[in-house]
Amino acid sequence: MKRLLAVVALCLCCGLAVAQVRGLPDFSELAERQGPAVVNIGTSQLARSQALPLPFDENDPAFELFKRFFPRQPGAGGTPREFESKSLGSGFIISADGYILTNAHVVDGADEVSVRLTDKREFKARLVGADKRTDVALLKIDAAGLPVVKLGDPTRLKVGEWVVAIGSPFGFDNSVTAGIVSAKGRALPQENYVPFIQTDVAINPGNSGGPLFNLNGEVVGINSQIYSRSGGYMGVSFAIPIDVAMEIQQQLRSTGKVSRGRLGVVIQEVGKELAESLGLARPMGAVVNAVEPDGPAQKAGIAAGDVILRFDGKTVNSSAELPRLVAATRPGTRALVQVWRQGKLREIAVTVGQMVDERAEPARPERKGRAQPQAANRLGLVVAELAPEKRRELGVDGGLLVEEVRSAGARAELRPGDVLLALISRGSATELKSAEQFSRLLGQFDRNANITLLIRRGDLQTFVTIRGSNANH
Repeated sequence: MKRLLAVVALCLCCGLAVAQVRGLPDFSELAERQGPAVVNIGTSQLARSQALPLPFDENDPAFELFKRFFPRQPGAGGTPREFESKSLGSGFIISADGYILTNAHVVDGADEVSVRLTDKREFKARLVGADKRTDVALLKIDAAGLPVVKLGDPTRLKVGEWVVAIGSPFGFDNSVTAGIVSAKGRALPQENYVPFIQTDVAINPGNSGGPLFNLNGEVVGINSQIYSRSGGYMGVSFAIPIDVAMEIQQQLRSTGKVSRGRLGVVIQEVGKELAESLGLARPMGAVVNAVEPDGPAQKAGIAAGDVILRFDGKTVNSSAELPRLVAATRPGTRALVQVWRQGKLREIAVTVGQMVDERAEPARPERKGRAQPQAANRLGLVVAELAPEKRRELGVDGGLLVEEVRSAGARAELRPGDVLLALISRGSATELKSAEQFSRLLGQFDRNANITLLIRRGDLQTFVTIRGSNANH
């Protein structure tokens, strides 16, 4: 009987194992059906080398000896030369008449773009337009009856779901790799306008611009970036959701450029400690650090310290969501913004402005006109009142300049040159006007309390929360 039970158990285990193996996805049909709509993109760019100076003048007697043992190379002797730089990427056909999506960085700076299909036909492509902010580019080739991809809905993707990439890594055409969705809605540094799809699909140089498919054979994204220390695949890849890309390509096809809305605010994430200081029930929204003078937000009445909770009827759960919502709004649209101010909800109507592509570098804080430094306070900060000319320059009535950060309790978040503008607690802000006033305010807090400061750093304003456990001096 025991032997019979053991045999039955073994059979059940084997059956389960077979079922699991049979349950693994087969990508062969997907690759066969969708592969012809994926293209190889080659670019060429005429570059100019720098001139290489000769060690001797041509009239120098040593010149002949040098020329004999070291023949002149192209570009030597002060004569620059031109050479052709080439690169490879991927793309996919979205219409039978020859419109192709790829990454903007694949075709950036190219003098000539060529598209090669799986049937070996090759076409010269025209760049319809490119948007560097989302890394989307639209190409057009003169052809008809081309195979096209089927577009899917990236909002229905689930973390853990199988996805497939087809592209040309290292120039190997129509290579297929597979993996799973690792995360959705990823915000990357300097990439505020794309909620990236993170996958563990093997993506390498040459895959850029290629499609990311779900198991239904629908394109859900454009493979755009990898995180790597070696330059190759390390298990972290990012794709642009196809709905974002299609909105961009529609504008590129219509006007050749992309128009985005803007509010004219500087924002930051609302963490747990900051939420407590501002009187919010939980961390959410985007706190406004600074408002652009005469910008859309200032004209509407939005102020520094406001927490934007909803924009145009959509909830702002994190600060990363607000730039996407605003950018997707047509300039000139009148949108309703819900803000949290001084412990109360307010509704503000704002006319969305037009975003410009200029990105100014923040100025470094100047160290001129400093007042005599005071003794370090309980936070380990040596602060001084701003000179009148500095206050006029910054456009503030008060403010304290951080002269020095001392002691084992030194603030990693604060640095010399920062200007402390206000102390925030329980949803209310108190402007800082003198070192003595600042010390008195600090004395009203328990040493374990979290303290939030509004600071000015260069041209930017931000909130810094100092944890109570680290505030002891």
